[in-house]
Amino acid sequence: MDADLLPLRKRITNTFKLCGFMIRSENSSYLAEQLLPFDAAERDKWLTVITENLQSQKLLTPHVERAALEKAINELNRVGLDEGETVFALIDAFTVPRFRYNQRVKKFELDTQPRQLLTAPRMKSDYMQQRYAMLLQKTLRHDLFAPAVIQDGVGAEAQAKKFKLQFAENLLASSAMKEAVVLGLLTQLKEGKFYVEDPTGCVQLDLTNARFHAGFFCEGCFVLAEGHYNNGVLKVDGLGFPPAEPATSSRAFFGTANTWGGESAKLLKYSPRLQELERTNTETTIVFLSDVRLDLPVVMDKLRQLFVGYDSCPPQAIVLMGPFTASTRNHHELRHHLDALGALAAGCEQLKKQTDLILVPSSEDPTAPNILPRAPIPECLAAGLLKAWPRTQLATNPCRLQYCTQQIVVCRLDLMAKFCRNTLHFPEDTSQIEQHFARTIVCQGHLVPIHPIAMPVHWDYDPGLWLYPLPDLIVMGDSCQSFSSNQHGCTVLNTGSFVKSKFAFKVYIPATRTVEDSEIPDDVE
Repeated sequence: MDADLLPLRKRITNTFKLCGFMIRSENSSYLAEQLLPFDAAERDKWLTVITENLQSQKLLTPHVERAALEKAINELNRVGLDEGETVFALIDAFTVPRFRYNQRVKKFELDTQPRQLLTAPRMKSDYMQQRYAMLLQKTLRHDLFAPAVIQDGVGAEAQAKKFKLQFAENLLASSAMKEAVVLGLLTQLKEGKFYVEDPTGCVQLDLTNARFHAGFFCEGCFVLAEGHYNNGVLKVDGLGFPPAEPATSSRAFFGTANTWGGESAKLLKYSPRLQELERTNTETTIVFLSDVRLDLPVVMDKLRQLFVGYDSCPPQAIVLMGPFTASTRNHHELRHHLDALGALAAGCEQLKKQTDLILVPSSEDPTAPNILPRAPIPECLAAGLLKAWPRTQLATNPCRLQYCTQQIVVCRLDLMAKFCRNTLHFPEDTSQIEQHFARTIVCQGHLVPIHPIAMPVHWDYDPGLWLYPLPDLIVMGDSCQSFSSNQHGCTVLNTGSFVKSKFAFKVYIPATRTVEDSEIPDDVE
């Protein structure tokens, strides 16, 4: 290898001199390694393009540093893409843009007000009102609630039955109403008495004879309550969720604005170049593992096998979700285990060059409170890992991934157990429990549609938990049994526990939008 690099390094040095640049030996070695896989003609072509890029960077000195080289190479990898367009990006939950629904123009508008963790008291109600406004506008557009249209002399009676959505104030202003449907927050204002609450007021519910639709009905979620109102109480006949809406319909109310986050000003869903890359990159995969306990020797052994196995065919990213150690919250212990994780990839050079290692912390990992969104693991604890694997990225929980035009949400949370503990009515068909789970978060348009006592959130950063418009893939790192469900064009995937499932993990193939089950067998050396 060194014999091949020597003449190539000389060629690089001479080319740079002709262009007025000087390059140190370690930097020329780095560039030579990048160009080595190409034939001689291709090397000359890339050298010309790289030097042209360096000239456009307007460097302060003729000495070309490593950072300038990496920038030039990264930009070459994005040839044909517009500014802000990236093939793969990790998006921090604290940077997700916040949109507010404008009732007058019936559009979502970007809210540019500064946000903070210790925010104003009014945000305690404001973030729930914004969630309600999001659900209300899509519910009113649904066929069941949209005004009937008379066509070809056929009246509304001959068409499907329509419902008129009522507000709490409409019911409270009357003594009785035979048919009433109310959208509001399911809440328990008095011990043992449930209410449906919207910005105009709250109405007590009588759930004695209620028929529950599919899903988990927890205090803190939004519901559609249908029944008859009499003397201040809504006797509920049916309790359901706001209807889900396909992402293609939702995006029409945002225009081309980037609702997902990232550097681009426009939503990358519409980029023809990224669509073509997504279609042609058939070998690209993204690997997801949850409950990766780095303090267990057997887990470290399996991770070593995983890294060695993928070194010959590196995925786009490997996403590891916590907890990374037992819940001692010992900072120094976690740093030791992260250093050991970096050492596992020794010798896997292709993997470290081509794959992003993404760490998503759980509520049990140290340095951040159990509030969503959760801050990433501090860089000071992962310094050894970052040095051993430079493409390591420390993510928030939850976080967002963008691969070409696809949108992926990743969240590490034992949400199934929270749903089961807090639901008013446990689904009768337990064989389809994963369908109830998926339907709940998709219809609610939110990752944690439960009472803040069960799962507190930062009021100002609640949009980081929104699932509206629906992403292409929602990856839950729940320690319950793994599953996959498709709801309105959105795949809801649960990875299950890496430790408890005999070291099973999930592999997502973006080109075909399919999920594969994989595991590391015991007989692998």
